[in-house]
Amino acid sequence: MERFDLIVIGGGPAGYLAGERAGAAGLRTAVIEKRFLGGVCLNEGCIPSKAFLHSAKVYDSACHGDKYGVTVRDVSIDHAKVVARKNKVVKVLVSGISAQLKRCGVTVIQGEAIIGGKRDNGFAVRVGDSVYETEKLLLATGSVPVIPPIPGLREGMETGFVLTNREILDLAEAPGTLAVIGGGVVGLEMACYFSAIGVKVTVIELADKIAGSTDARISGILQKNSEKKGIDFRLGTRVVSIGTNTVICKKEGETILVPADKALLSVGRRALTDGLHLDTIGVYTPHGSVITDEYLRTNVPGVYAAGDINGKSMLAHTAYRESEVAVNHMLGKHDRMRYHAIPSVIYTSPEVASVGETEETALEKGYDIKTAVLPMRFSGRYLAEVEGGDGLVKLVADKKYNRLIGVHMIGSYASEIIYGAAMMIETEMTVNSLKEIVFPHPTICEVLHEALYEI
Repeated sequence: MERFDLIVIGGGPAGYLAGERAGAAGLRTAVIEKRFLGGVCLNEGCIPSKAFLHSAKVYDSACHGDKYGVTVRDVSIDHAKVVARKNKVVKVLVSGISAQLKRCGVTVIQGEAIIGGKRDNGFAVRVGDSVYETEKLLLATGSVPVIPPIPGLREGMETGFVLTNREILDLAEAPGTLAVIGGGVVGLEMACYFSAIGVKVTVIELADKIAGSTDARISGILQKNSEKKGIDFRLGTRVVSIGTNTVICKKEGETILVPADKALLSVGRRALTDGLHLDTIGVYTPHGSVITDEYLRTNVPGVYAAGDINGKSMLAHTAYRESEVAVNHMLGKHDRMRYHAIPSVIYTSPEVASVGETEETALEKGYDIKTAVLPMRFSGRYLAEVEGGDGLVKLVADKKYNRLIGVHMIGSYASEIIYGAAMMIETEMTVNSLKEIVFPHPTICEVLHEALYEI
């Protein structure tokens, strides 16, 4: 029976990075993955969707180059080639993860892990006919799409009419029409791509706004831009059943039929704990997710959980940081997880990025706040690069300590700028101190600096 210092169950962002960090620190480590290293993020989510969206951006630039003095004729996009390029990107990155784990001395075990109970000196984990023992466990199995109890939904999934993020990224041909059930990050990004390549897209959202908890003003700008590009939004609308090539909805008592060639289900994700047999060691999962503390410890000594499985922040970069904190705690290093300055991004066109409190959540929490809003047109680079753009930056500051507690933006490079805003919030620098930071010129991030003077 092979024994390890640490067994990581799950090879996604939390799992493979924990393996790398633990292995590099000298722990005898194994990572168990039942499908592909890289998890949903690399194989079926973050990276594949960005490959799609970049192709759409290149195509859109070619189609509308005349706004910038560039004329391109006979422009077309080949969806099959987009998928092939996506697969190439994924293959390269998965190979890189495998090589890095090997370099760090980590054993990768392919198969489904089942926890076999406690041992005097740790825990047993079974994979097929093999049993492994470990002093410590890190649970990092990620999440799966929520499948709501909508009549006809499962039948639609069986026929291939209803797709999840996994299947839609492997479609050999783009559908003529697409119904997107859910106006959150995944739904909006896929709506953005397919609409850009000529698919007629309808987004059906139960709430009265898109993009979930995104600042209301910014989500409104995103919706307006998306509508200009042909996306139809049905807000405040509930899906009541799935028919043959039809999504049946209701709004204020009225029945609405949305015909489509395909439908994308993107109403959220839930922690994946199925089949782990966590009950054999007593891990606490009151609402489906594994409960963890600031060190990512579960209620069972020696067992940690990082990434989507703990349900705190279902983002790959959160998972990375959680895995580092968990491994550092195992190594006796002082570290703890903080969630108040984790950035989030929607990679639509234009991009949306945010970190910290919105104006609404800040008021709910009792902050005495001041806000500032500045159009991105205040940046010379933005004006030079984005014809007719309506991007903006919004700051939320705590009056008591004169510190930023929230930054929200929509526009070019928002995904690349937001980490700086996260640092501003994480380090708790005052607004006056932040004004002393020198921003490069000409850049779009200068708008963030200028907005500080509006607080």
